[in-house]
Amino acid sequence: MDAGGRVDGRRRGWVRRAVDGLVTAMVRRGTGPRGTVLLTVAGRTSGEPRTTPVTLVERDGVRWLVAPYGPVGWVRNVRAVGVVEARRGRRTERLVAEEVDAATGAPVLRQYLQEVAVVRRVFDVAPGDPVEAFVPLVPTHPVFRLRPA
Repeated sequence: MDAGGRVDGRRRGWVRRAVDGLVTAMVRRGTGPRGTVLLTVAGRTSGEPRTTPVTLVERDGVRWLVAPYGPVGWVRNVRAVGVVEARRGRRTERLVAEEVDAATGAPVLRQYLQEVAVVRRVFDVAPGDPVEAFVPLVPTHPVFRLRPA
């Protein structure tokens, strides 16, 4: 999604904007979809905090951040700054986000697709496809390893 609210060149519809607003309000209260947090990162040019709801996945005791809509604004900000805040309810964590290579990110991307059904429409693979099918997708759907700052 870019600054104009477009995903893959298409503008988000009113339904998607309403759902995002509802999810954001729920996560602020500490409820909402499992694994969903409010990700806050400093803008790469303005330095102003930017917040968006994202769903994290956990794999082998590590938390991962996936960009299902590609290198949108928050992804470019994370790449530039490398430090994010993840908030759910009253709990806020400061985390270092490290972008990983395609081989490392592919199994995470596959797991993400298995767990987060709402994004499946933007992928050309199915959740049950072999992990090798996800390797070429990681450059266009970046994956970040998260660790405490």
